[in-house]
Amino acid sequence: SEVPSASLNPFSFFQRSQQLKRSAWLAQAPHRLNSGLPMNIGVLFVPQQEAWVVERMGKFHRILEPGLNFLIPLLDRIRYVQSLKEIVINVPEQSAVTLDNVTLQIDGVLYLRVMDPYKASYGVEDPEYAVTQLAQTTMRSELGKLSLDRVFRERESLNASIVDAINQASDCWGIRCLRYEIKDIHVPPRVKESMQMQVEAERRKRATVLESEGTRESAINVAEGQKQAQILASEAEKAEQINKAAGREANAMLVKARAKAEAIQLLAAALAQQHGSAAASLSVAEQYVNAFSKLAKDSNTLLLPANTGDVTNMVAQALGIYSTLTKPQAVKTQDEMPTAREDPQPTPTEMFKAEESSSS
Repeated sequence: SEVPSASLNPFSFFQRSQQLKRSAWLAQAPHRLNSGLPMNIGVLFVPQQEAWVVERMGKFHRILEPGLNFLIPLLDRIRYVQSLKEIVINVPEQSAVTLDNVTLQIDGVLYLRVMDPYKASYGVEDPEYAVTQLAQTTMRSELGKLSLDRVFRERESLNASIVDAINQASDCWGIRCLRYEIKDIHVPPRVKESMQMQVEAERRKRATVLESEGTRESAINVAEGQKQAQILASEAEKAEQINKAAGREANAMLVKARAKAEAIQLLAAALAQQHGSAAASLSVAEQYVNAFSKLAKDSNTLLLPANTGDVTNMVAQALGIYSTLTKPQAVKTQDEMPTAREDPQPTPTEMFKAEESSSS
């Protein structure tokens, strides 16, 4: 029978045995990301972004840098191979209880990098597995401090808290956690239904508030429009009244004043003519008599003279009033024209008293 070529290569056989041994050690732990354990043949070429930890006679000797390196066969042994690249690890789904007693199923993604190959090799058996377990426990503890609503709102702060907690514990392991991202959050069905109802109620509330605000804005706009319309109407009415007062009414008053002045002038000219005084006396007597005929039509309270039935007496009174008004003009005329001394005439008051005594 033919023997496989892999079994004839001592390097492949040694690498295979080391992998089987490591799988037995880790059991359920995830497989470490390394490039295998190469055999010491004296001259070694270390790839970029890898660190090889070398032991001499079972004791740590040095860390090989990328490039050409020389070792002593049989005395030096490559014990660990650490990758200096950024490592991405899926954090398995786990259950966590929030502050308001809601059970969540959360999984995430962890981003790591080996900063110190010596600590990563001798500080912990499997640093990636240890960091994964630490991330799970830290996630549960951080979720226990938050309520369900804050978990969804503060995912960034939750991720930052988990990264800080992991870095504090993993500093002695030579590993630094760069980022932690929550990949998915599974909520129980009943809680999910309650959240959906809450969202619908919130949306209905917003719709109602928006509708009420629209109604309020509409009412305000209508009121403002009515106010502006009333202001404009009052200003227009004011301007119209001002225009009327400045235009038609003012002209009417001027016309009336001119007509009254002309009437007074005509009346004065008529009085200056012959027999003008007699005509004026007759007009005053007629107006005096007509005034008594209108008293009972305007008011129930009447002020009547004692001798209302004596028409002759009323006419005499009217003539006395007219003579009193025309006396200054007559006196002025006498002063201007010198006359002979005549007998004194009785005054209108004396005539009025004599007429009253005769009528009584």
